[in-house]
Amino acid sequence: MKVIVVGGGAAGMMAAIRAGELHDNVILFEKNEKLGKKIYITGKGRCNVTNNADIDTILKNVNRNPKFMYSAIYGFDNSRLYSFIEENGCPLKVERGERVFPVSDHASDIIKALSKALKDRRVNIKLNTPVKELIIEDGAVKGVILADGTREYADKVIVTTGGLSYPTTGSTGDGYKMAESAGHTVVPTRPGLVPLVTGETWVPKLQGLSLRNVELKLYAEDKCVYKDQGEMLFTHYGISGPLVLSASAYYDKESRKNKNVSVSIDLKPALDEDALDKRILRDFEKFNNKQFKNALDELLPSKLIPIIVELSGIDPYKAVNVVTKEERKRLVQLLKHLTMTVIGAGNYNEAIITIGGINVKEINASTMESKLVKNLYFAGEVLDVDAMTGGFNLQIAWSTGYLAGECN
Repeated sequence: MKVIVVGGGAAGMMAAIRAGELHDNVILFEKNEKLGKKIYITGKGRCNVTNNADIDTILKNVNRNPKFMYSAIYGFDNSRLYSFIEENGCPLKVERGERVFPVSDHASDIIKALSKALKDRRVNIKLNTPVKELIIEDGAVKGVILADGTREYADKVIVTTGGLSYPTTGSTGDGYKMAESAGHTVVPTRPGLVPLVTGETWVPKLQGLSLRNVELKLYAEDKCVYKDQGEMLFTHYGISGPLVLSASAYYDKESRKNKNVSVSIDLKPALDEDALDKRILRDFEKFNNKQFKNALDELLPSKLIPIIVELSGIDPYKAVNVVTKEERKRLVQLLKHLTMTVIGAGNYNEAIITIGGINVKEINASTMESKLVKNLYFAGEVLDVDAMTGGFNLQIAWSTGYLAGECN
């Protein structure tokens, strides 16, 4: 049996690997000059390859159509992926939040492991070879037409072309066009897991500042819709980092309801207000004769101090030994509730994933085969399935790719 896989990202490589185990003629077409171009930049170049949580937790982190993922996840779960990657020469490690990375901290080692598996299964890899369209006759796919007009026939075709996020890696929505040409519905797409744009003029002054172990709360009107602790980053137009990217999924939902959204940062989540007040008092006693603006060095990052001083409303030149209890209380409130107005979100160039895609009601969840066109399969980000940050989206790609690769 001859199988064609269109797209050499995470889902495509896994589909070709599984198809290569079961069939003797598998061709993987990739329009880029190398495989896994997007994988190289995931996890800041380290590749958060999966999450080590139990399957229930993984499914709870799938935002759209989690039930569609049951067969795929149970068929090829995170533990099987973990073993597979290590067996192909890339040792893995588990970090905070059960995130899984290569021990080397190099995404390229994940690509090497997958490339080894492809080679071992004699998959025929065609780089710099874009696929233009599908060949469909009598309700079944018969092959593909390449950009140069060449017709390549096959018994099965698996489309794994990704979404629209990071278009410089080749994610330009090709699979959506192929799906629509086959009669499929594409749920409208938009950027997912993106930085947030804030309205306050002081935020750009903090550009480049990274905060660890802070708590972020996202509010829609006065209701907290998301809360977590971790790392965040200030940008020239707002905020980013793991906490913010996860929060953006909830911003997306609430902003679409036209609700006012804000973010509140607790800079000292380990301390309640009384404990924080006592900590500030100790610092003030230590720096007894210093001006307020020079007495926060042990409490805050230096870049953040001028902003906190300004927002506190306390005279920066005031000696700390005469700062009033009321002023100190204001400072505590500010450190526990540093608030920003969210006025927008990032675009596809910054998006980790694409929300939307091929309607999963038209895909057989047990096989990933199209319900509309025989022998045509879809996997990965091209589908209308997405999840939170932490390795969950890559696990969707591995699991759906593996299942599609079983095309019998």
